[in-house]
Amino acid sequence: MVETHFPELDATVPPPPRRGILSTASLYKLAIYIILIVAAFIAMVPFGYVVSTSLKSTMSLFAYPPDWLPDEPTLDNYRNLIDRYPFWRWLMNSAIVAGSVTLIKLVVDSMAGYAFAKMRFPGKEPLFLLVLISLMVPFAALLIPTFIIVRELGLLNTYWGLILPGLASPIGIFMMRQFIESLPSDLENAARLDGCSEFQIYRRVILPLIKPGLVVLGVFTFMTQWTSYLWPLVAATKPQMATLTVGARSLTSDFTQDWGLNSAAAVLSMLPMILVFIFLQRYFIAGSIAGALKE
Repeated sequence: MVETHFPELDATVPPPPRRGILSTASLYKLAIYIILIVAAFIAMVPFGYVVSTSLKSTMSLFAYPPDWLPDEPTLDNYRNLIDRYPFWRWLMNSAIVAGSVTLIKLVVDSMAGYAFAKMRFPGKEPLFLLVLISLMVPFAALLIPTFIIVRELGLLNTYWGLILPGLASPIGIFMMRQFIESLPSDLENAARLDGCSEFQIYRRVILPLIKPGLVVLGVFTFMTQWTSYLWPLVAATKPQMATLTVGARSLTSDFTQDWGLNSAAAVLSMLPMILVFIFLQRYFIAGSIAGALKE
């Protein structure tokens, strides 16, 4: 049997890949992984040191050279924090304020975002422009007027006095408008043909589709309110209304500094935010990707 050979086809057949040599794409991925590992390590070092400090006794805190890992871990700092200070009251105040602001903003901002994205009404563009302009105003510039308004309303040292100013942030309206605007208009048009009102369209059509966006807004709002310090310091002068950030700051005086106690307070303050992100990270990442891929 005669073997047929076509030399002109040999040039079109690519050579087999060479083994043992990393391609440019592989080197690029390897470099990215190394950079991410180094960045994660740098970000975790302060957190790890705070946790280590919270587990050290007062004498071992000033040992030289410093120990990254305590030789004899102790929970005395956590016991002193809970026994000597109203920590649970601080935690409850922060949870009430941060949780209330988050829930109310999810409802109000999503409804306002739907109105700006899909509805037509007079003054729509000027109002949204006003929302964008208000994003550029720092809270420090509004602190005194906000304090005067809350004081005249008699809301100082109350939960409503801590909650209401947090609802005025326009970033949620902007975020929801961007998420809802990316949805196809055929969905609400079909619902209108079926006889649905605007509120029914918002509740039955829009809300199920923007769950990732709501989670992103909820996480950002909760973290902002949980770590807020300036407004709770001004609006809550009574110790029983202090939030966790203000209470943790009160542990430090002009003459004494208990680093172990402060570290224990910092660790317990971070735990709720870490748990919120762990349980909602799937929706948080999905919402972030949806926002990045928005056309």
